[in-house]
Amino acid sequence: MADNTSANAYWAANKRIIYISLVIWALVSFGCGILFRPFLSGIAVGGTDLGFWFAQQGSILVFIVLIFFYAWRMNKLDREHGVDEE
Repeated sequence: MADNTSANAYWAANKRIIYISLVIWALVSFGCGILFRPFLSGIAVGGTDLGFWFAQQGSILVFIVLIFFYAWRMNKLDREHGVDEE
């Protein structure tokens, strides 16, 4: 029974990390690049407005950061639950 409880805790934490990452990615790519673009148009970044920057470059950079965050956090979670590769 302890193994099942540990497995359930592991997958619950795994799903929580995935959901949080997806929400951040959606807010940055869809929210900042499309929905909130009119509100961000007055802020200049690199010679263009912030909404355009998020649509063209910012969402990609945030996605790359999320990939590294997910890998780091999952390695930590794997070690905590004893399922790491090392």
